[in-house]
Formats: sequence, structure tokens, C-alpha cells
Amino acid sequence: MNNTRYYPVLAALFLGLAAPAGVTCATAGPLRVGASRVEYTKLTPPPATPPLGTYEHEKLYIRAIVLDNGSTRAALLSIDGNAPASIPAKVAEELKCPRENVLVSGTHSHSAGMGGPPSGGRGAALMPGLQTSSPLDGLALEAVRQAVARLQPARMAFGTGRCYLNVNRDVISPKTRLWTQDANSTGPSDKTVAVLKFDTPAGEPIALYVNYAMHPINLYLGGITSADYPGAAMGYIEHIYGDKAVALFTQGAEGDQNPLYLRASTAALLQRGGQKYTGQPLVREPVEAEIRDNGRPMVPLDAKAADAVEKWIEAEGVVFAEEVLRVAQNLDGGAEDIRISGAQKTITCPGRTRTNGGREGSPGTYADGADVNMLIGVLGIGNVGLASINAEVYNAVGQAVKAKSPMAKTVFVGLTNGMSNSGYIPTDEAYGHYTFQVLGSRLKPGCAETSITNTMVDMLGQYAAGGTR
Repeated sequence: MNNTRYYPVLAALFLGLAAPAGVTCATAGPLRVGASRVEYTKLTPPPATPPLGTYEHEKLYIRAIVLDNGSTRAALLSIDGNAPASIPAKVAEELKCPRENVLVSGTHSHSAGMGGPPSGGRGAALMPGLQTSSPLDGLALEAVRQAVARLQPARMAFGTGRCYLNVNRDVISPKTRLWTQDANSTGPSDKTVAVLKFDTPAGEPIALYVNYAMHPINLYLGGITSADYPGAAMGYIEHIYGDKAVALFTQGAEGDQNPLYLRASTAALLQRGGQKYTGQPLVREPVEAEIRDNGRPMVPLDAKAADAVEKWIEAEGVVFAEEVLRVAQNLDGGAEDIRISGAQKTITCPGRTRTNGGREGSPGTYADGADVNMLIGVLGIGNVGLASINAEVYNAVGQAVKAKSPMAKTVFVGLTNGMSNSGYIPTDEAYGHYTFQVLGSRLKPGCAETSITNTMVDMLGQYAAGGTR
């Protein structure tokens, strides 16, 4: 598609020129960091299955990191679920910093007050959308205030590792020969674990900012409130650090990324739908459909089934957390003088409205729809660039942004600062995959992939052009 209406204009980047529009020049200064977490479990609808009460992932938190370098402030927030669009502006007002310096990200746990039937707790009030207020606003501000109260001299270091728990989920079923949701071991899948570590100049831990691309769906439709593997992992890390540090999880480009191992959670879904697991091969989508689409009466999980899937979530979280800890342990002392600067831009692509039914397997039919708006952001923290978007993006797009970025230390952060009206954002190539993500996308092909990549790379270049420390 070659339509300048929908194609971001790339700015020329030269160190000797004035700062590009939308980028705030900022000088480096001595870094101070504070962090906190505030629980919000009781705001979610009651689960169908009473929690066992023995697992940390059954609790839901808002976690916050506040940065201050003497000339400006920034805030990084993570919510065990989705991130309401109402929070960033209120946090910016609280901190007296630019709104572009605030990133509020959702971990996207499908059992944390979003996704699922009423008995599992859809939690419509907690969905991000474009609302101007949400039940989480006050708690987010409380987390920020607590973090401000704990500001102390800090240093920052960045590193990456690899974790093989995720897998591409767009695949042609060997049984039906149609597109479905299952493990595709040859599809695009970024295994990178990004870790931004903040500690005191003496080496005492303050906070970790973690990024990985994998849907937290272990208890989707399971009727148990859970922060899923991100909650298990971050709680484990905090425990290892003696609860002296706060660990935040953020999603990468996870639009087509599932956990590789879903047997335990899919077996639990069978029981929830009144069926018995007998060791049969499990493909996720048909089992979900029995509960999600076919009106099968749901029953609470019994204690044994609930414990089995919850133990798996803990195990998955611990494996992931150990890679985060390995990366953090091997980082050097880091920088103490840090430049902080953010920028945001809304890009628009042509939309579509689906006119036929069917969740997967067959092509969709569409009429022209309203334009789709996506909020793109870049927050530069020293020599690290956090490139964010308020949507679920296919993994290959995130990989392209990092490959083309002028900043070697670039992190792709999805599901941040609300939610676009786009639905999933596939690559142009993936529009031939008749999966539910592609069929339900409100975006016409030919615009979003290129626009997101070019806009993020351009904005990262603008930050880099101002110099990094």
C-alpha cells in the first residue's frame, strides 16, 4: 500500500540539527529510583472455583517504578491484567512529568479480571478501552506515591537472556488441514527475555523491569483468579530478593505467542466443561470452544484439578524467573547518570468490519470500517529504548523493530497505555492465516506492520540523535 495518508513520514536524523518535533531535549542527571506494589485482587469478580490460597499467583498487583534524574521523572507500571487508558495522564499529573514519560502496561493474564465467561470474571470495568476513569486509577496513584516516597540514589543496567517457554500459535491442523490455535515450532517466535535492573550504588536491589512475549492463558476459562505465570515469576523473584525489590512484567509482541506447554491447563478446561481427561491428544481451540461457544454448562474445578494446573503455573513461573535472575546476576554495575525522554504519536490505518461468522479455518468477508488508531510511544532511559504500543502485535513486527532500531538496547512493549480499537495486529503475510486473531482484526492489510515499524524506528532514532549516556 502506498498511501501517504497512512504512511508515517520519516524524519532526517542528524546530531547537529535541532531536536525533532515531539522529542523533549533532556540532560542526564543522577538517577533516583523508587518502587512499590499494591494488591487489587478484591476488585475482581469472585471466581467459580475458590482459590486454594497457597499460591502467590492468585493475588493481583499493580507494580510501579518511578525514575527521577533531577530534571524530569518517568513511571513504569505493570498491572496483572490489562492497563486502563485512564491511568497514564493521572500518573503524569501526579509526578508533574510529561505524559510521554509514563508507560502503564498490562501483563494480559486471562484470569485476572479479563477474558472468560461471567463465572470466570470478565471484569468489564477493568478493561482498558478508552475510558476516562477505572476502578484501578486510585490504586495506581497509590503505587506511584509509595514509589516516590522510596526514591533513592540508583544505577541502571540492561541485559537479555533466552527462554524457550513460548511458541508461535498459528498453525494448520494436521487433522482438519485448516488454520487453528496450536504449537507451531517453525513459526516466528522471539525467545528474548529483556531485563532492566535498578539497584543502589552499593548493589542493593530496587526493581527489575522484565519483558517477554507469551500469552498468560493457563487459567483462561478456568474459573480461578490468577496473575498466571507473570504473577508466579515476579512473586518468586521478589521473594528471592527478600522482598526488597519489586519486579515488573511486561509483554513483548505476543499477538501470536502461546505457552508451549498447555496440557495441564487444557485438561483442566475439559473438567470445567464436564468432560473427563483420558490422556487424549489436546488441541487448545476445540477444547476452549466447548466452553466458550457451545453453551456447555461449566462446573468449578475440584481441588485436585485446580491444584494440578496451579502447580504448573508456579513451575512455569519459576523456570522463567530463574532466567531473569541469571541475567540480572550477570549484569555489571550500570550507569548512575541517566537521560530520560519520551515521545508519543498516534498512527492511523484503514479499518474493516467483518460480515461473516466463524472463528477459524475459513476466510472472512469484510466491508470498509472506521479507521483504526494506534498509540506509539518511545521512552528513552539512558541507552535503553522502550518502544510501546497499545495493542497485541504479531511477533515478527517486534523482531523487525528491534532489528532496525538505531539503539542496540531496544525493548518492544505491547499492551501499554490502554487498548487500540485494532484487535490483533498481524503481519501482512499472516493475513493468509485464517486464525481467530487474523479474522477478528479490524485492520486492513498493507498498513499497520510497516507503519508501526517505521514510526518506532524513527522515534528511537530521534531519541538516539540527542545522545545517550
